[in-house]
Amino acid sequence: MDKKDQTQNQHKVNLNPEKTPILYTDNIFMTSHEFGIVIDFGQKLGPTTDTQIVSRIGMSRDHAKKFLSELGKMIAMTEGQGATD
Repeated sequence: MDKKDQTQNQHKVNLNPEKTPILYTDNIFMTSHEFGIVIDFGQKLGPTTDTQIVSRIGMSRDHAKKFLSELGKMIAMTEGQGATD
C-alpha cells in the first residue's frame, strides 16, 4: 500500500479516557443467530466461580469475520512486542 492509500484509510478517533475506560476480561462468552454475533466479556470474581459481565458487543456476521481477520493480523504483527500505537 502506498503512502497516499495509507493516508486515505486513516481515521481520526476521539477518546475521552474518563468516559471510556479499558475493561479487563478473562472470560468470553459468545452467542450467535442468523443475523449476527454477541460477545459478552467478563471478569472472574475473586476465588469464586462467578463471572461479572463487563461489556457486551454485538455485530453482524460480516463484521465479525472482518474483526476476526484484523485481530489475527494484529496478534501476528505484535507477537513478542510490548505495546502498539
